[in-house]
Amino acid sequence: MSVSEQQITEIIDWLARYGCQGEGEGMIRLLYTPEWLAAQNALKERFEQVGMEAEFDSVGNLKATFVGSDPTSGTVASGSHVDTVVNGGKLDGALGIEAAFLAMSDLVKTYGQPRRSMSVVSMAEEEGSRFPYVFWGSKNLFDLEENSRMSDIKDKDGVSFVDAMRSCGFDFNTGHDPLMDGVTNWLELHIEQGNTLEMEGEQVGIVHGIVGQRRYDIHLVGEANHAGTTMMRYRHDVVQAYARIVSQSIEKARAAGDPLVLTFGKVEVKPNVVNVVPGEMTFTMDCRHTDRDFLVSFSAGVAADMRSICDEMGIQIDIDNWMDEDPVPMDDGMISVIQRACRDRGLNYRDMHSGAGHDSQIIAKHIPSGMIFVPSISGISYNPSEATKVEDIKEGIDALEAAIYALAY
Repeated sequence: MSVSEQQITEIIDWLARYGCQGEGEGMIRLLYTPEWLAAQNALKERFEQVGMEAEFDSVGNLKATFVGSDPTSGTVASGSHVDTVVNGGKLDGALGIEAAFLAMSDLVKTYGQPRRSMSVVSMAEEEGSRFPYVFWGSKNLFDLEENSRMSDIKDKDGVSFVDAMRSCGFDFNTGHDPLMDGVTNWLELHIEQGNTLEMEGEQVGIVHGIVGQRRYDIHLVGEANHAGTTMMRYRHDVVQAYARIVSQSIEKARAAGDPLVLTFGKVEVKPNVVNVVPGEMTFTMDCRHTDRDFLVSFSAGVAADMRSICDEMGIQIDIDNWMDEDPVPMDDGMISVIQRACRDRGLNYRDMHSGAGHDSQIIAKHIPSGMIFVPSISGISYNPSEATKVEDIKEGIDALEAAIYALAY
């Protein structure tokens, strides 16, 4: 295994040219934009330069393959998504594509043609940063797309999804997407986007599962009234209700312990002025856990607590559970392959779960899948400051390469 730190730095900086907003300004490479198209075309050209067979599917997912000596034995695939969040870093998603390319190229250089084919996949979209739809790339690979829904959505500038897609030369799948046909194993390398590996002093994370997520919009209606003349005991103050809900719920989450996480995020208050008791409010809640039953039970309990608090305070409440994603385990066999590769290479690793969503949660339901994490400095992601030490990236690529070797050679 001879991928160098110089090779890693070079390819990261090279791909970051497509969408970089300037020094310290972050990346913007959104689905079906000129920057996105330029990146996918540049990747295709680079893949072909080393002898890979590269192709797009209908929607813009890109796959490049080193054909094996026994292509009937299947394909080992690895990669991630090429799109970014707005003003994000240059590693999220992109590193998985770069790592797969470096690992497979090095294997062919060192050992020659593999027995099983090896493919790098650069998925069109995962983030949902431009249009309100996530996993467009990976969902298309398994006929899970919702084309009818996409026909009417637009980005913040009023550009329709369909127009943006067709302007890049792509269109809806009209039948089965063949891009992942024959793929028997999937691997994804990704930055952790948290600080566990860094805090524990380990360089490689082997992911056993991706958390389930339940997301809510909660709307409260109380009574707006004069801030000076309405006595405290007569108020129906939605902010007070919100404060009680957050405090009580967070305490329950802390008591439940890891791996549960609970987050109250976006908050909108009306009338949102200094001298009026707030009478209406909308806020969000995000709850995640690796166990489906616990996730459902805990979040249902929090919802019941919210209703109880609002009943006591004379406040109307509407709870919309608009996202309900089950936890997704990685394949036991793939976990064992990565563990063995790390032990054989003497790599410093830990077994862990992913608290963030990834393309692998879509793919794992159809193909035996595994994930590898590398540390994020200070746990920072979705930020221009997103970074990982190059020596840690090299350790992750070593683990990925060793796992691919075990599967393909």
